[in-house]
Amino acid sequence: LLNLADAGDNTARELLVQSIYQELHQLAKHAKSRERSASQLQTTEVLNEACVRLLGATKSAHWNSRGHFFTAAAITMRRVLVDLARQRNAEKRGGDWRRVELEEMPV
Repeated sequence: LLNLADAGDNTARELLVQSIYQELHQLAKHAKSRERSASQLQTTEVLNEACVRLLGATKSAHWNSRGHFFTAAAITMRRVLVDLARQRNAEKRGGDWRRVELEEMPV
């Protein structure tokens, strides 16, 4: 299934996700438990976002083995959580501010 999904077979991708969903869910649960800022996300949300990033990438990834795939999945889940933490920190520190030139300021 990994090779077929790698070749772009959408049916194989769906079967792949269905066959390893429980293992990926446990991996997402473990990744979420290690991250302090992940309390707002559900485990399924982490898993779904990681699957979209991992399997929905425009550039097809090639996995050498089952272990290689699960390693890539774990790294992707970690990145999802890190991106969430970075987004929260940016918002907390004025991430939505817009730079305004002095000439644009109302008098």
